[in-house]
Amino acid sequence: MSALKPVRGTHDILPGDMHRHRHVEQTAREVARRYGYAEVSTPIFEFTDVFARTLGDTSDIVTKEMYTFEDKGGDSLTLRPEYTAGIARAFISNGLAQELPLKVFCRGPMFRYERPQKGRLRQFHQVDVELLGVAEPLGDVEVMALGADFLAALGVADKVTLELNTLGDAESRAAYRAKLVEYLEGHIDGLSEESRLRLRRNPLRILDSKDEGDRAIVAGAPLMSESLNAASRNYFDELGAGLDAAAVAYRINPRLVRGLDYYCHAAFEFTTEALGAQGTVLAGGRYDGLIAQMGGPPTPGTGWAAGVERLAMLIEEPPPPPRPIAIVPIGEAMGERAIAVAQRLRGAGFVADLGYSGNVGKRLKRANKIGARAAVLLGEDELARDAATVRDLDTGDQVEVPLSDLVEHLARYQKP
Repeated sequence: MSALKPVRGTHDILPGDMHRHRHVEQTAREVARRYGYAEVSTPIFEFTDVFARTLGDTSDIVTKEMYTFEDKGGDSLTLRPEYTAGIARAFISNGLAQELPLKVFCRGPMFRYERPQKGRLRQFHQVDVELLGVAEPLGDVEVMALGADFLAALGVADKVTLELNTLGDAESRAAYRAKLVEYLEGHIDGLSEESRLRLRRNPLRILDSKDEGDRAIVAGAPLMSESLNAASRNYFDELGAGLDAAAVAYRINPRLVRGLDYYCHAAFEFTTEALGAQGTVLAGGRYDGLIAQMGGPPTPGTGWAAGVERLAMLIEEPPPPPRPIAIVPIGEAMGERAIAVAQRLRGAGFVADLGYSGNVGKRLKRANKIGARAAVLLGEDELARDAATVRDLDTGDQVEVPLSDLVEHLARYQKP
């Protein structure tokens, strides 16, 4: 019988990697908290229509990447490929229109069937922020500033660039779509089969094509900025002024788009050259038409998502967790006293490790293996004096300490 293996595109996150992942998530949570965003959680799977209706039936995610299955009741369900649609569904389902503006933070696993590569897996993790109910450019400024502060707190601000573009309002997008279709029809013979199919249904998605032939054609396509009406230009001007006021540096990328009709105005990505081809680490935009498209009340929205795996690869090694204190009973009769001491230290906030068996030498060997900072040795003679021997495992020095002073004495080992 062959050994069991993880499914392709998934991996086990072991303690070393988990330390980096947790640092990314906790940093995002803390920065979001400072901006007033409350944490929420939505189900890992939804009715398929939640994603098929919102992501578009011509999108790669819907046509190629979603993990969709039929449950025992005959319902079509899909493992979530992204957060925004689920947040919008939760907003509608829970009648949160009276809670606007709604500011939420969330984190968790996503699922997409795609070719596994560096920093991209079939089960991956994201941190996400969404701001609902704010139609003004100030909302976009806030979520971008939150993203910039998050990346700065991770220590990668100098490795990323905020790229920004405007998608305009519905009128501007309609005008641009007409110009784009006219241009692409003049080059239809050079388009990939997939892009020819998209030309009528969702031509803006062709701008995201990875096909080299498509990319060469797209390089000469009209720019969105050429189709903006006055209202859209004013919105983008206010957005830029707000980012300047917030001291958030950015670079305009006129080719940055979002293909779905409910997106408008701001589209942005924080990109890096430090991860090779996988250059985007945080991306978002404004989606004022999404909730109405899902059957809810017209509600403006903006937000972003960031890949935890990619950021974990980008950051420096985060500060290590506190080193444990090893509890070492000397003799089998000391087991119960050792448990009592370990529980007392845990209650005081220490990481306390209690070896389950073995002589003193074996237990001290384990203490060194797990990187313990100190060992508390409990023998009959010491306990007769209500004391313990504390050994500094870095220096080898040891001293007898009254049990009543043990917490205070060990506090020195908790300092960075």
